[in-house]
Amino acid sequence: MKIFITGAGGFIGGSIAAGLARDGHTVRGLIRRAEQSDALKHAGIEPVVGSLDDAALLTAEARSADAVINAASSDHRDAVETLIAALEGSDKPFLHTSGSSIVGDASGGEASDNIYTEENLPEPTADKAPRVAIDKLVLGAAKHGVRSAVLCNTLIYGHGAIPNTASVQLPRLERQAQKSGIVRHVGRGLNIWSNVHIDDVVDAYRRALDKTPAGTFYFIESGEAQYRDMTTAMARAMQLRGPEDWPLEDAVKEWGYEMANYGLGSNSRVRGKRVRFLLGWEPKRTSVIDWIEKEMVR
Repeated sequence: MKIFITGAGGFIGGSIAAGLARDGHTVRGLIRRAEQSDALKHAGIEPVVGSLDDAALLTAEARSADAVINAASSDHRDAVETLIAALEGSDKPFLHTSGSSIVGDASGGEASDNIYTEENLPEPTADKAPRVAIDKLVLGAAKHGVRSAVLCNTLIYGHGAIPNTASVQLPRLERQAQKSGIVRHVGRGLNIWSNVHIDDVVDAYRRALDKTPAGTFYFIESGEAQYRDMTTAMARAMQLRGPEDWPLEDAVKEWGYEMANYGLGSNSRVRGKRVRFLLGWEPKRTSVIDWIEKEMVR
């Protein structure tokens, strides 16, 4: 297949693009910075320099591709609308990347018993309503001749395929610990997130490209962990003091409102049934704690 993927210079998009290139597909990857071109070429990806705001470029690439993956932004509605319009009536796959903070409760590091499935989604908070609306837009494209799907990833861990890229949550905790000498979590760190290894994420996208039914929403997860357990493992791996509780207001100063409240301070507990049942996905990596202790530091 000829596949166009946005966000190919990033952690998720670059890893997916490199994996699909290894499978033998022709992969064209959108990047914002031309200096990443050599890294993409080394991974077998054809670089396309541009941005999500370039509607003409997105349209041309989508129309000439056999499939499109948006892994650049979960929140750029204009780009999604452009890609859907370009694919309308083609029956081509369009995989859109979302994130499970859409079910986050911004608990300030406290625990929750709420667990969500694809059939049981809560009303989004005001902060997350725009992202959920984009997810619904993608799913609705199935009615207009697009084999669309939303892959809603949980906390992703692992090392990416493109140099100098990193996932969202654990690297922020790691950088704060390196800077301060203390491993910290938001509040008491009792909040729980579902998680998944990047290699298993790549496999989920590979399978969705091949056989997803149109208009399908997937949670991508292979287990869950409490933040306090992850920071405990991080303190051991980094041989630093901690973990220590951190007031939410201090965490906001370090990471900003969105990351402190949702990425690091919320519960996001989900169960991904469809990816297993519909796509035959079986994750190979199921312990984020083992990864932190044995592979995070390198």
